[in-house]
Amino acid sequence: MKSPYKKPIDRRHFLKGLGVILALPAFESLGPSLVASETTTRPRRLVYVGSHLGFWPGGFFPKNAGEDFEASMTLKQIDRHRSDFTVFSHLDHGLGGGHKCVHSFLSGIKKEESAGFPEKNMSVDQAAAEFSGSRTRYRSITAGLKEGTDMCWTRSGVNIPPVSNPARLFEALFVNSGKASLEEERKRLLHRSSVLDALHESAKTLGGKLNIADRDKLDQYLTSVREVEQRLQMSNEWLDRPKPKPPINRVVDQDRLHIEEMPLLYDLLVLALQTDSTRVATFEIPMGFQTAELEVSSYHGLSHHGKESSRLVQLQIVEAYLMRQFGHFMDRLKEADLFDDTLVTMGSGMGNAHTHSNKDLPVLIAGGGLNHKGHLICPEEKGKRIPLSNLWLSSLQWFGMDTERFGRSTGTFSLMNLA
Repeated sequence: MKSPYKKPIDRRHFLKGLGVILALPAFESLGPSLVASETTTRPRRLVYVGSHLGFWPGGFFPKNAGEDFEASMTLKQIDRHRSDFTVFSHLDHGLGGGHKCVHSFLSGIKKEESAGFPEKNMSVDQAAAEFSGSRTRYRSITAGLKEGTDMCWTRSGVNIPPVSNPARLFEALFVNSGKASLEEERKRLLHRSSVLDALHESAKTLGGKLNIADRDKLDQYLTSVREVEQRLQMSNEWLDRPKPKPPINRVVDQDRLHIEEMPLLYDLLVLALQTDSTRVATFEIPMGFQTAELEVSSYHGLSHHGKESSRLVQLQIVEAYLMRQFGHFMDRLKEADLFDDTLVTMGSGMGNAHTHSNKDLPVLIAGGGLNHKGHLICPEEKGKRIPLSNLWLSSLQWFGMDTERFGRSTGTFSLMNLA
């Protein structure tokens, strides 16, 4: 039975959105472009979900390709959505470094190697957030179970920590500030604007007196200043606009384990998209959370299982829970009539936590009105592998950005021409 969430796509966009396609000539039969019809007027949204420790490869990847793939232990949790997602094998950024490399999941670039790239190690969500601008109250919302996952990075290479308290996220979305708080915020914005003006004037004066290296430093600094200005401008535009009325009861602080906050945070992200408070969201799953039911003290400890069967069993329980909650998120997007217009990515910068490998990353995309193809096995041979950044580039094009590169991309990703 065909999914009711599919919609026709304008084939003319296939050639327009195709760009340079490398290493996947056999996939041209998959269909026209990811880019949907020009007649679409509903806003599009991007969501990226990232887990620091990834998924055990033996439980994540299906053994056979195509739409009739046999669901793996982990993917069984979302098998009811199988016509609405595509899982990829053999995608990565060609990087190494174990835990220290996971932060490059959404950028394709290590922070310490970012100097030669125009956008440094900016993550794909923040590229989309810049494009979205002040159309919504928040250019992007980053949520997570706790701080320290380092998944989202600005153009100037500054990390954006996630909001890990559901009560704080609820307040940001639905609780209006009082008159005194608004005036205080207005004064703060005016003060910071005047400081930025002064900094600009100082920079202009210094510019002609600096050598090349110092001018590069100044340019990086001014880029950071511009980012602050953009955020200030957006804050000013939205300061006096009332927030939407909450469709649920107020979320209050409670004594929960991190893992227990996941369903509520997912629900709040759906509400953020549904109320058009943002069109770009991320959800970060760290390596440090604990669970009450498991014998091993932490999720991180389970990921280094040493192939010990008892630890693998417990790890699969955790990973099944994580994927089950992701399925819950897709359920909510469909119930809110957002699924067709929201492209959701689930994955990790860690390929195998047990060996600290950053190769063969677990990645799947869902929604977006695409003609999904089940399990796609990409080329594994050296010289034919597809950079994960090609997928990020294509997701930005789907979002509406007119760009031909992102991170280490070598072209658009032909599998993303699914729709």
